[in-house]
Amino acid sequence: MEVRFIRPIGRNTLAVLILFVATLAVACGGAATTAPTEVPAAASPAVDGSGLKTIVATKELGVGKQRVAFLLTSPKALVKVPEVVVTSVFLGEGQAVSETKSAEFHLWPYGVRGSYVTEMNFDRPGQWRLDIVVEGEGVQGKAEAILNVSEQGGVPNIGSIPPLSRNKTLRSVESIEKLTTDYAPDPDLYQITVEDAVATGKPTVVVFASPAFCTSPTCGPQTATLSELKSGHVGEANFIHVEIYDNPDEIQGDLTRAMLSQPIQDWGISGLPDWFNESWTFVLDSDGRVSQRFEGFATLEELESALRSVLPQS
Repeated sequence: MEVRFIRPIGRNTLAVLILFVATLAVACGGAATTAPTEVPAAASPAVDGSGLKTIVATKELGVGKQRVAFLLTSPKALVKVPEVVVTSVFLGEGQAVSETKSAEFHLWPYGVRGSYVTEMNFDRPGQWRLDIVVEGEGVQGKAEAILNVSEQGGVPNIGSIPPLSRNKTLRSVESIEKLTTDYAPDPDLYQITVEDAVATGKPTVVVFASPAFCTSPTCGPQTATLSELKSGHVGEANFIHVEIYDNPDEIQGDLTRAMLSQPIQDWGISGLPDWFNESWTFVLDSDGRVSQRFEGFATLEELESALRSVLPQS
């Protein structure tokens, strides 16, 4: 009788198996107990002995005033001090310091991850560097991040008029399951098209997200945040969720069946390099122009501030 020995599972192999199982378990629109995934981005190398590193969450940047979000990590953990100082530096010909701003920390859903957010004015296209200074309790040091700013990106920029999409609504399909992968959808977010919303002359907030399928665990919470924003501004603005996939009721957990929705293509989101179903949010003014845009998760406070800036002043 032949005796075969089974090789024991090593620590590295076991770790990979655990990571694989955990990845399968993560769904963006799942219950609040779902473990968040790591941010799919590489960290910029540390610039001093502090070991601080930067992960840029905003990849699509154009000339003009732009929201910039980034994460900071130390050798021990994610940095969560309330505020850091950021200076932008143009690295092309005629190098010059542009401006210095503060960036505030915003906690993401589940209270595990979070990012720093600030608004910078990029007056020319090319490569820029952010110099970041951290002076918090127990955390001090410097970090940097390299950004590529384009003259005109593929996604509607601030000040532009985006495509007047005729996204699907509850009036054009038989059931809400054909409109969203959200496990507990808010019907109010599927009542009007972008085209008709702009025609009302009211501001509009549009979230492109797939609550059940996205790279990070924030798409479901982003849609829920839109509902929360809506509840505080009933009748003052239009609130729309556009599912990234055109056939959410047919996917059934298998993304090989998924087809991208037309608006996600018309707005240029699906054409971004390395993009894979991460959320985007746009705040349009009463004329239908983009007043603010958010790549990735935007907190209720950020959306509230952006919406209030385009509401009629009483």
